[in-house]
Amino acid sequence: MPELPMEGAVAAASVSCVSNNTPRRLMALLALSVLPGSLWAAGFIDDSHGTLTLRNYYLDRDYKDDGAKTATREWAQAFILNLESGYTPGPVGFGLDVRGLMGVKLDSSPDRSGTELLPVSASDKRAADEYSRLAPTAKLRFAQTTVKAGDVSIFLPFAFASPSRLLPQTFRGTTLSSKDIDGLTLNTGYIDRINKRDSTDYQAMTIASPNRRFNATATTSHLAYVGGDYQVNKDLSLRVYHSQIADLYQQDTLALLHNLPVGDGVLTSDLRSFFSREDGSAKAGKVDNRNLSALFGYRLGGHRVSLGYMHSSGETATPYISGTELMGMSELTMSSDFLNAKERTWQAIYDYDFAAAGVPGLKTRLRYVRGDHIELAAFNAEDRKEREFQMELGYVIQSGPLKNVGFMARKSIYRNDFPSGAAFRDENQTRFLVLYTVAL
Repeated sequence: MPELPMEGAVAAASVSCVSNNTPRRLMALLALSVLPGSLWAAGFIDDSHGTLTLRNYYLDRDYKDDGAKTATREWAQAFILNLESGYTPGPVGFGLDVRGLMGVKLDSSPDRSGTELLPVSASDKRAADEYSRLAPTAKLRFAQTTVKAGDVSIFLPFAFASPSRLLPQTFRGTTLSSKDIDGLTLNTGYIDRINKRDSTDYQAMTIASPNRRFNATATTSHLAYVGGDYQVNKDLSLRVYHSQIADLYQQDTLALLHNLPVGDGVLTSDLRSFFSREDGSAKAGKVDNRNLSALFGYRLGGHRVSLGYMHSSGETATPYISGTELMGMSELTMSSDFLNAKERTWQAIYDYDFAAAGVPGLKTRLRYVRGDHIELAAFNAEDRKEREFQMELGYVIQSGPLKNVGFMARKSIYRNDFPSGAAFRDENQTRFLVLYTVAL
């Protein structure tokens, strides 16, 4: 479901169409500056294209516990420019992509900053008025294999570039993706820095440590990974990955996704597993976790009902890289990650696509997630519980002058019985987004 609002903010998310020649002109200028003249003709410029995305985002956390800070509440506007060249001719083609990112503060104050929409000063807690960066990516292609180096995005089970704030989160490194074998997509890469969603610079990667699970100050020199997705047939796919976050932890990922026609609908099965252990000098501390989950759904017309269970075992919580999301069963929850040590998690989801009722572009979701049996070793706490009820409503305009403008409203009610000082606090959270992308 797309992340998409704020009433009256349509104007802030709309933009006039730009000439189709714009990406070509920009790519020609870039090519002239970085490539020999003999290489930048033909496909490099002719096949270039680009998009400009405007993202208007309001996020409100209204805390319901006795903590000193009663709320974090900010509103911001993003401008996301993506320019992609074609490839130079020949058996090995070269290209260049450029990403331009800018976030602009619309509303914030020191007493309620910290939503991660904007960078915040450590000294006075004031959010930046704006932040921006320009990031190039070199690329080459041979047959069905693509190599990218520079500013890269990865959307893999063990490190999914977080889409849940104002600007996208990216990495610095080199990635390779190959589809030369029919049905199989192979991915491998070497990443040495992360650019978080509320930052303008690359930083050393660390392990996520809410509730003081691990040593959050420990850094890694690199992330290396290899694996792939295999489409066995149109209804069955398998996913296998191994990742090493040097001197912090290693993680193996196995997943199976299956669709089975049942009656007039489709039964979907989503089985995922993560096996984690410490790596090298184990600077983040002990890592010992097995995370297994199953989500079964039934889709009929516009309706879809899903039930899932996730089981975490071992001596520690499930590790993941700070600033990313782990694509377990609880991804895209709003107030907690539900990845604590020993946690047992149940969830129920109801989705409805109003296209089935003659209203294309309108979708809704209701979701309830409950975790128990939680161990918080840093607080000497056991058998704790947390729960979250989440509501979403999204709409993309289908025609007229505002065609493709998208709206989303998200609301969550989260409660737990964690000790004072824990990372996840009782809260009511609200998000409004307006999203518009135009082809250049």
